[in-house]
Amino acid sequence: MKKMAIAMLVAPAILAGCATSTSDKTDALDVSTVNMQHHNWVLESVDGQPLNLPEGFAAPSLEIGESFTANGHAGCNRYFGQGELKGEQFRIDKMASTMMACPEQAMAIEGVMTNVLGDWSDVTLTKQTLQLKNGEHVLSFQLRDWVN
Repeated sequence: MKKMAIAMLVAPAILAGCATSTSDKTDALDVSTVNMQHHNWVLESVDGQPLNLPEGFAAPSLEIGESFTANGHAGCNRYFGQGELKGEQFRIDKMASTMMACPEQAMAIEGVMTNVLGDWSDVTLTKQTLQLKNGEHVLSFQLRDWVN
């Protein structure tokens, strides 16, 4: 009888845990060129911290277009290159950028962006978010597709 009572108390907690983990996974997308391209992603945070941009500066972005080309704004300068996907890792090969000088805050964010984008980074993808993580930094992007 005691075993039955314990089982009835523990079962709802186990089922609740399963329900939570299942609903978290429904937003997850497979990391693939199909799921990543034709989207515009805007940087929300670096290493879990919200952006601290100088006044008048837009948040960095990553746009992945046709043929997996990649471009965007890194914090100060625009960049472009060829996106590559290897398993669940992403990088921009042969990345090039404009060469303007900007305030130190913008240049610091740009340094992190180009470091992560130019190196193989682990990708976590959901319907609304993209996270890139290398050995040094974690970039968290929010989906902000262009609107006609």
